[in-house]
Amino acid sequence: MPDSSKAGGDGLPPLREVIAAHGLAPKKSLGQNFLFDLNLTGKIARAAGAEDGGTFYEVGPGPGGLTRALLSEGAGKVIAVERDARCLPALEQVAAAWPGRLEVISADAMTLDETAILPNGARVAANLPYNVGTAILIKWLTVESWPPVWASLTLMFQKEVAQRITAQPGTEHYGRLSVLAQWRCTAKILFDVNPSAFVPPPSVTSSIVRLEPREQPLAPCNLSDLEKVTAAAFGQRRKMLRQSLKPLGGEALAQKAGIDPTARPEDLTIMQFAALARASARPL
Repeated sequence: MPDSSKAGGDGLPPLREVIAAHGLAPKKSLGQNFLFDLNLTGKIARAAGAEDGGTFYEVGPGPGGLTRALLSEGAGKVIAVERDARCLPALEQVAAAWPGRLEVISADAMTLDETAILPNGARVAANLPYNVGTAILIKWLTVESWPPVWASLTLMFQKEVAQRITAQPGTEHYGRLSVLAQWRCTAKILFDVNPSAFVPPPSVTSSIVRLEPREQPLAPCNLSDLEKVTAAAFGQRRKMLRQSLKPLGGEALAQKAGIDPTARPEDLTIMQFAALARASARPL
């Protein structure tokens, strides 16, 4: 692994020294795994489009490894939200090295209203804490107003979660998250990240995923109806629709949507789930 103990071009101390100076041992309870690999943080920043300037939103910056890379690669401004107060002094050092270009907000991203702090067209780049990564993504995917305030999401997840986000019908990872993410966004895995890039090394490989919002969802339906249908269907993913959708009408609902009641959820396209959602919104 490249040695990130050296200082970057920003003149800041090496990350290892920053972490030691502030006693920033990663907390498992916060899902923290710090990135020390400067080549990797730079690669993520470039994948997010930092060289194009503009405003970036980062959740869970920790000691600021990716934050520093975003600024070094050309981000005009970074708005970073960190709930761990121990990390704030380290982030203040980064802000001082890049005057006027880093805004640090001490808050929980799960409860924060991003529309109040982000300009339209901001891009999101983050090594999301493992324990809340999926929940934060779902929060961003289920905002009422669409297209959202963000122009793209470049995020790190456990590889299995990344596979669920990007999975196609008929594959083992296809499920509720696949349907929800791809109904409103295009999604692809950019590259994998070895556990050795982190401190502490997680037990799984990670992946960088890029999502871009569609101007309009892939097929018309109400978000709440789509969530309801996918929850019922994938709650019993091995069963036929006539059984898994029984609480919503079962066979009658599937037939109304023009779908074979003996089909299984994992084989349905997003367009078909949208048809089920539309059918469920009207009396059978």
